[in-house]
Amino acid sequence: MELKSTAFKAYDIRGKVPEEVNEELAYRIGRVFPTLFNAKKVAVGHDIRLSGPAIQRALELGLTEMGCEVIDIGQCGTEMIYFATAHLGLDGGIMITASHNPKEYNGLKLVRKEARPISSDTGLKDIEEKVMAGDLGTPAATPAKVIEVDIMKDYVEHLLTYVDTKELKPLKVVVNSGNGAAGPVIDELEKVLPFNFIKVYNQPDGNFPNGVPNPILHENREATAKVVREEKADLGVAFDGDFDRCFIFDENGDMIEGYYIVGFLAKAFLNKNPGAKIIYDPRLIWNTIEIVEEAGGTPIMCKSGHAFIKDRMRKEDAVYGGEMSAHNYFKDFSFCDSGQITWLLVAELLSQSGTTMSALIKERMERYPISGEINSTVADPKGVMAAIEEKYGATGTVTKVDGLSVDYDDWRFNLRISNTEPVIRLNVETRGDKALLKEKTEELLAVIRG
Repeated sequence: MELKSTAFKAYDIRGKVPEEVNEELAYRIGRVFPTLFNAKKVAVGHDIRLSGPAIQRALELGLTEMGCEVIDIGQCGTEMIYFATAHLGLDGGIMITASHNPKEYNGLKLVRKEARPISSDTGLKDIEEKVMAGDLGTPAATPAKVIEVDIMKDYVEHLLTYVDTKELKPLKVVVNSGNGAAGPVIDELEKVLPFNFIKVYNQPDGNFPNGVPNPILHENREATAKVVREEKADLGVAFDGDFDRCFIFDENGDMIEGYYIVGFLAKAFLNKNPGAKIIYDPRLIWNTIEIVEEAGGTPIMCKSGHAFIKDRMRKEDAVYGGEMSAHNYFKDFSFCDSGQITWLLVAELLSQSGTTMSALIKERMERYPISGEINSTVADPKGVMAAIEEKYGATGTVTKVDGLSVDYDDWRFNLRISNTEPVIRLNVETRGDKALLKEKTEELLAVIRG
């Protein structure tokens, strides 16, 4: 099969099957991984995509030919590979997934010891060079074995350490797994939690009969929202395909922006860990900073992207990190992101509150209203960034931790160029002024879109 380097992204390997991601690519990655990362034992698993098992077999062939033992955990979510790698003390882990992409895609997410991410600046470029050049190393005299391990019991036990199950109320919870990999985990949690689960699209199915498991798409949200309203549920939870992200819905079926969940969880961690450090990304910041400082914690800004957040959390020994994109990271989960831990913590906070989900978040949403991330396709992204900086930079405070942020007393915005397409992403927030939010968002979009 022909190989294309277009599958190699900043943080993972991802593309169409078989044009960009195929068994030959997986086999070659299996051959170069052990040498580059001195790996003797590696966890491997796949999500629900139909191409997953064949790609996994090819990957395992490459790994075992190099004398690297494979711990095969089968069908799973990305965070289960993170867990297996750290929990079993392995030298690395490889997850076969394309997350929320359409069904004709697949890919690989790779980690080293302690589930540390492998991205373009920590080895992914080295893998790409060797794979594309066919520099596959010398096979071991004796191939290693593939050992099948069921990690589910240990993984679920670990998830339950994040909440006090005695504090949990018999909430009615709608869970939409989107026919992705989350369903079997929800089935296991149902056995030990007091919640009344109403399951939507719970059966894993790589044909995606109910659409791509990507709740961030507006057209996909109603499947969860409708059931929440019909069942008069207390909480709605929707997962993407590999469930490293979850999306929270209140009792009215309204999806809560990931930004507000960051502040919500930060406060919960600071209640249990006084004075701790909390990592947040630069796109939307005021709500998080205020909550963390009021709770006695230290807010630390970090460039968005899981590799950056995880690295900064380790350096700062931060207890929690959150991105507005619904990625939430936990120190006790090897500083990795987990959709399951996120919703469990939200459910615990809701149980303890004695009120509704909308009431818990309403005040924060009114205090710091946001535009939501707005994408614009432009011919010259760098030119647009320069024009925006020239127009707004002179009168506001400029920071460039991630793209361009400009702060004023009562409003601010962040503008970023996509890594993969000619798209600019805009986020705007104000201090309680929805009219100003609308005005400034429209003003910025007029400049961006010409």
